[in-house]
Amino acid sequence: MDVDEIKSSDSGRIRVLVADDHPVVRSGLVAVIAEQTGLALVAQAENGERAVALFREHRPDVVLMDLRMPVMDGVGAIRAITTQFPAARILALTTYEGDADIRRALEAGARGYLLKDMLLTEVIAAIHAVRRGERVVPATVSARMSPAAPERSLLR
Repeated sequence: MDVDEIKSSDSGRIRVLVADDHPVVRSGLVAVIAEQTGLALVAQAENGERAVALFREHRPDVVLMDLRMPVMDGVGAIRAITTQFPAARILALTTYEGDADIRRALEAGARGYLLKDMLLTEVIAAIHAVRRGERVVPATVSARMSPAAPERSLLR
């Protein structure tokens, strides 16, 4: 298999990897994904290093990646995954909405940036959008980025 290729699901469901160091958050996301007929959980990780290893093993369609995790942070994990698998579709999911956090995640290769206080329906919609190849950066998040910054192109 070519390193750019992502395994596709025979069932037509979007295969999701969840990476978050908080067990309650991770379990909540896993439960929501399990309820969705169009989604299938393939793995869950408690740190960035484990997320990278599980991505290599399972090649999910979409990754929900927390940015602040032990061992390897989410930005490092995003960079490691997208370096080896440029077609990887990763959504940064975090409580942090600072300009630098947004920029670092998108520059590392995230296709979207979501806040943990978003509605679950918005998270599910973002998973579907990113799987289709779209970028997902809600208006409240993109507003945090300086309009004059050259990184504005990261939002497209």
